[in-house]
Amino acid sequence: MRGVLVATAFLTRVRVPVVAGAVDVGRAARWFPLIGGLLGGATALIAWTMTEVMDFPAALTATLVVGLGAWATGAIHLDGVADTADGFGGGRDREEVLRIMRDPLIGSYGAAALVFVVGVKVTAIAALLDRGAALPFVVAAPAISRWTISALAAWLPYARTEGGLGRAVTHERDAIGLVVATAVTALIAIGALRVDALIVWAVATLTAVWIARTARRRIGGVTGDVFGASVELTETSVLLCGVLLTGRP
Repeated sequence: MRGVLVATAFLTRVRVPVVAGAVDVGRAARWFPLIGGLLGGATALIAWTMTEVMDFPAALTATLVVGLGAWATGAIHLDGVADTADGFGGGRDREEVLRIMRDPLIGSYGAAALVFVVGVKVTAIAALLDRGAALPFVVAAPAISRWTISALAAWLPYARTEGGLGRAVTHERDAIGLVVATAVTALIAIGALRVDALIVWAVATLTAVWIARTARRRIGGVTGDVFGASVELTETSVLLCGVLLTGRP
């Protein structure tokens, strides 16, 4: 139970009665997909209420739920997208990439990445809402995307020499944690999407592999920002996959 509370406190703005340090966050990573699934469930309920009860148009509903999702998580993963894009886009070598990623200011690469990710998510959710197929993908996407944190932590070392929350996640990695995260993700994804869960999970895994290979080549491992970028980009890939799957005759 403590791990779930720590994961909730770290990934959301929900106030929970727990005091946790970096090590606790690392150990709680196995429960990140569960928190993602709960966030997805809340988002699906809000989206259903807006479209079916309040009769909001799909585009407006999609915009509002993406905005609410960013607020509920403190935009922690979007920040990772911006920092990673700035570093990987503007850095010439490993040291410069890491320095740029540490800079709190957002550059042109980061701004462009944010516009792209948010725009694609809004458009994809709107398309799924128009097809009456959004809710299962909205539930599954946050769970699968947060599973990639455990997967990347199991594959890559921490890239920085100094400590941080990203270092705690990689330091506390173990086989049991990855198995738990995978089992939780499977329950949520298969429960929401049935057979299609295998397809969207495969797409998300390929996205995570691309991120991991890029991170290894550019900085020799992962950071908290890379974890955040992985969450946003894999969530976006799941929603895009949903658009493709629901567009089949």
